[in-house]
Amino acid sequence: FRVGVLDPQTVIEKSKAGSRALAALKEHAQARETVMKNDQKELESLQEELKAAESNSKMSEEEQKRKQERFAQKYQAWQKQGQDFQNELGQKQKDLVQEYMKKIEEATSAVAARHGFDVVIDKGSENTLKIVLYNRDGLDLTNEVVKEFDRRFK
Repeated sequence: FRVGVLDPQTVIEKSKAGSRALAALKEHAQARETVMKNDQKELESLQEELKAAESNSKMSEEEQKRKQERFAQKYQAWQKQGQDFQNELGQKQKDLVQEYMKKIEEATSAVAARHGFDVVIDKGSENTLKIVLYNRDGLDLTNEVVKEFDRRFK
């Protein structure tokens, strides 16, 4: 009975297709962060206007109230946009992992069959839950699976 171990996170990170997908996800996240930062600057500008309006005795109370309401609405929209962004990014990450786990399983099956392994266990990584506390180097199939993954999924 032969047992091997595998770190799927490393397969995603080191495989060509996986690293491209992670780079695209990172690029998407950075683009959204840029939008959020620009909107934050606009909010800061509105906040400065609001402070100036409050100290300006010439501005009517009604106009000050309008500026406060405008700021509050923009701020709420900005917060919602940030929450939506986090949810969207989380879903994209989840979808990516699900898609790649199927491919990793396929590549792992081929490597395990080729090398006579009966079982392959997800050993986890520093970033995920560590399941396997010890394994001999010869039992770690991660690098072999990366090669097989690259061969199958260009």
